[in-house]
Amino acid sequence: LLHKKQIQKLEQETKGTGMTLVPLKVYIKDGYAKLLLGLAKGKHDYDKRESIKRREQNRDIARVMKAVNQR
Repeated sequence: LLHKKQIQKLEQETKGTGMTLVPLKVYIKDGYAKLLLGLAKGKHDYDKRESIKRREQNRDIARVMKAVNQR
């Protein structure tokens, strides 16, 4: 649980500096769902392009390996 000041601080940090709240962990305790939150900066456009390119390459490799293994 967060106090009012903690919530306000997180709200200010997410609005002003371009930070994002990221749920790091979700667990259930005594009937309550609890979240562990983290503050993170978003990726730059060039970082996103690199990540997308790497992910597509891994998919292509997996696709080829699957085709080879099926023969």
